Amino acid sequence: MDEHDMLLSPAGVEQLRAALTGAGYTSSGIAERLGSAATSGLTRNDFRAALRATEERDPLATLIRLFVCGQTEPEAAVTAALAPLPLAEALAAGLVERYGDGLRQGVDLEPYGDAWWVLSDVPASARPGQPLRSDHVLGIGGASTTLVGATIRRPVGTALDLGTGSGVQALHLATHADSVTATDLSDRSLRFAATTAALNGQRWELLRGDLTAPVAGRRFDLVVSNPPFVVGPGTTTHSYRDSGRVGDAIAVELAGAATGLLAEGGTMQYLANWVHIAGEDWGDRVAGWFAGTGLDAWVIQREVADPTAYVDLWLADASEAADPQRVAAWLDWFDTHKVEAIGFGIINLRRGGHDDPLVRVEDLRQSVQPPMGEQIAAWFDRQDWLRGRDTDGLLAARYRAADGLQLRQEATMGEQGWAVDRQVLAMPRGLRWTEEVDPLVLALVGGCDGRVPLREQLALLAIAHEVPEADLAEAAGPIIAHLVERGLVTPVAG
Repeated sequence: MDEHDMLLSPAGVEQLRAALTGAGYTSSGIAERLGSAATSGLTRNDFRAALRATEERDPLATLIRLFVCGQTEPEAAVTAALAPLPLAEALAAGLVERYGDGLRQGVDLEPYGDAWWVLSDVPASARPGQPLRSDHVLGIGGASTTLVGATIRRPVGTALDLGTGSGVQALHLATHADSVTATDLSDRSLRFAATTAALNGQRWELLRGDLTAPVAGRRFDLVVSNPPFVVGPGTTTHSYRDSGRVGDAIAVELAGAATGLLAEGGTMQYLANWVHIAGEDWGDRVAGWFAGTGLDAWVIQREVADPTAYVDLWLADASEAADPQRVAAWLDWFDTHKVEAIGFGIINLRRGGHDDPLVRVEDLRQSVQPPMGEQIAAWFDRQDWLRGRDTDGLLAARYRAADGLQLRQEATMGEQGWAVDRQVLAMPRGLRWTEEVDPLVLALVGGCDGRVPLREQLALLAIAHEVPEADLAEAAGPIIAHLVERGLVTPVAG
């Protein structure tokens, strides 16, 4: 994409940045101007307090009313708020539009923290009852925020954002990648992304095409994607949502493309939906996508919806009328293919160069505390550590119980007092793993203070529990490997 493909001219972008910066149109600037009660109301689309706090119509107040509260504002006030950007260029770019006796937002111009702004189409919530255009460009939403939080933020040379939309993922990639490439099938999305990049002083390589087609033959250190992952019969009405692929084929396609996209040691992370088919284990089905790829894979399921709720959600998301025939056709497709539920989650792949790549598919609906990026990176690190050690290596290492590790017990009152029925180790933060353990494993973890090798711990445990040391050592290898994978205990360096 060239500079002339932006919504504004290069000079116009500079002028808009000057206007936003000068007014203090940032997340903290808005919060400070409105106060806590009004700011809290914004999260519920309750703008009453915000409108009262911005009646004076100074530049910041006008920008808040225009782009946050979705109000129609007097032309003179909008002109002053956007200066030095000429109103004529703002109108030509679609930044604002004439409506009634004033001007209203033509795009969504959202402060993203205190350093960035994101340009996208006006969300459905700001135009009640008005269906979204087919090439609607999404701004900052729940899915994009999930991927932002799950992405591993380690320095890389080259990064790729597949299906960039308004450029939210690319903004973050540019903070830790030497170069950023972003693709999208939609010309409109690329115009928004180019403007977002320029407005924030970044430069990305923007390429038009379907998913990986524009970067065929190229490899990257990090690939992320928030693709049009909605599953169904393959009908395409909105490009941000519908891929044109049947079922969850887009997730399968990305899994197959990952090997060719990733440089050695590279990572790919993308959001996906997958179907749960009656009579099949969904985890085994998803795990099969990675057979033969040579990639380590960790699939985390975060949500599950039944078909009716799923259809209702996505029709409402695009402000589409609940056409009975369309709803019936969508649900009939689910019935025909024995789909009993739809899962949503994050797929994490790594080209580690191993002959025995590891594939884990897990339902962590009750265990995820965002952001997940550091947890995912640490999981891959632990796998690398484990892969390089046999049983003797595991027994020779020293371990420390994870910070904050908790013991939870369930007990029943009987004639002899409390009898413990169940003991569970639990991580209160991060992925919040839980693991039911027996007294011997509990004692092992309790002794993990980082001072002595595991083999010496086992010698003492064998005496205390009257168990042959050789038997305990044989069983301890798989147990400690599992505890390390879960992060309940961590190896001590040195």
